[in-house]
Parts: sequence; structure tokens; C-alpha cells
Amino acid sequence: MLRSTLLWASTNPFLAQRLPRYGFVRRAVRRFMPGESADDALQEARRLKGEGVPTLITCLGENVSTEGEARAVVDDYRRLAEAIREADLDMELSVKLTHLGLDQGVGLAARHLQELAAEAPGVIWVDMESSDYVDRTLDAWREARAMHDNVGICLQAYLHRTERDFEELLDDTPHVRLVKGAYQEPPTVAMAKKSEVDEAYRRLAVRMIRERHAGRMGRPAVATHDRRLVGEAQRAAFELGLPADRWEVEMLYGIGVAEQGRLVRAGTPLRVLISYGSHWFPWYMRRLAERPANVGFVLKQMVSR
Repeated sequence: MLRSTLLWASTNPFLAQRLPRYGFVRRAVRRFMPGESADDALQEARRLKGEGVPTLITCLGENVSTEGEARAVVDDYRRLAEAIREADLDMELSVKLTHLGLDQGVGLAARHLQELAAEAPGVIWVDMESSDYVDRTLDAWREARAMHDNVGICLQAYLHRTERDFEELLDDTPHVRLVKGAYQEPPTVAMAKKSEVDEAYRRLAVRMIRERHAGRMGRPAVATHDRRLVGEAQRAAFELGLPADRWEVEMLYGIGVAEQGRLVRAGTPLRVLISYGSHWFPWYMRRLAERPANVGFVLKQMVSR
């Protein structure tokens, strides 16, 4: 019930306009992002670099209304890529295609993705959005991937279609980030039970490690805070002798910091995703829905107003 309510809130325009005005909401969101500017994110990436932790960065936003708005987002990412190179950071870009103009056409989003891939430091990762966008996202990814081999794709374990999608992607030796999924979807589209999602994730994560070892895919990114599922990937990599530089765990900035430190000390390859931007409300609600226990943190902020 709580998860469904939070996911509903993530799509409510009234709440998106009103709630970010409250100081306690803005204080709470700082747990998950160091600030709204790219400089805030880069400063935190420098700190993490000092701890031996590489990073990802994404500018929060989605569903632009015009080609001009999409062009502005692309230009912002190009400036960000240059700043990353100047700072000599092991930091990669992560983008949403609706932020790059997917609603205005698959071709436009693919061209923008190709432009960024040509300048991106390392892999540029394409986030997966709600199920209505999966086919268009994959089409744009394939178009860009045909020109640049540093374009990665995200898959959501809770969708019934994902294992089939993964099989088809193997023809392109893809870099794949695996997440559980954070959008409200009907049971005809996505698994509803946590146990089913966890099992689907475990199966795909282990499969990705094995396919990487066999040379049939690029970098597998196991993106989860679930310690048990991370352990399954670690075990598979250890049993196959897969080197640490050939796969990675990805986690969100500010969540499970102690666990992130434990992984680094254990030699597990970890990359942390840092988000920034003013359009954080939908993203923030989805983060709370992924782990409703975080709502307690928000309540504490309300009490301390």
C-alpha cells in the first residue's frame, strides 16, 4: 500500500509543484543527492574518488516538451562531460531518453544519444523508464549502439518481458545495468510479488556474470542495494574467476553508505550514482517507493522542522 501510494505521488503534478516548497522535504532529499547543481555532484565525486570509488552522474528530469528543451539537455551533458575530463574523474553519464527528446521521436533521441556517446567519458548508460517506453528506448539504443560501442542499456527485472529482451540484446554484446524496477505497472506487465522480482533479478544477474565471462556481453552492472542479491553476483564472479574490472555493483549516493564501504574494503567493484538537478520530485518519490523504510527518515525531518 505504501509503495503504491509513493509511486502514485511520483506522477502527481500537484504534489510535484507543492511539496518541494517545504523545507523539510528539501532537507530530506539531501540524503540522496549532494545538491541541485552539477558542481555539487562533481565535488562529491572528487571526494569519492579519494576513497577509491568511481561514480555515475545523471541530471534529473524527463519528458521534455520540445526539441529545443531536449537540445538544451544535450548541451548541458556535453558541458558535464568536459568538466569530468578536466577533473580527471572516473565518472560515467547516465541519461533518460525522454529527457533527450524521445517523446518527440525515436530518431531525435537516438541522434542526441549518439552525439553524447561520442564525447562521453567511458560508457554512457541509458536508463529504462516506464513500460510504455521500453520498445522505443531499445530502438533508440540500438541505433546509437550501431555507431558507438560505449552505449549501455538498463533492464528492469520486474518486467515479464525482460529475459526475452536480454536474449535479443546479446547479439550486440551489450553493456547492461540490471535494476529491479521502480514504476507503477499493471500485473500483466510486471511482477507484483517481491519474492518473484528478487528471483528474476537473481537469475538475470548471475546470467549476466556468466555471459560476461563467456565474452558474449560487455560490462554487467548489478544495480541493487539488496545485500543478498549482490552476494549472488559476487559468488558467481568468484566461481568463474571473473576479474573485478570486468563487472561492477552500482548503488545510489547516500543509501547504504556503510554497506558501500564494506564492499570497497572487500575489493568488490563498486560505482556510485550521483544525481543532481531541480526536477527531483518524481525521482525522489520512486526512491522512497523502492525502500519504504526511508519514509521514517522523512518523518524525522518533519519533526525537526
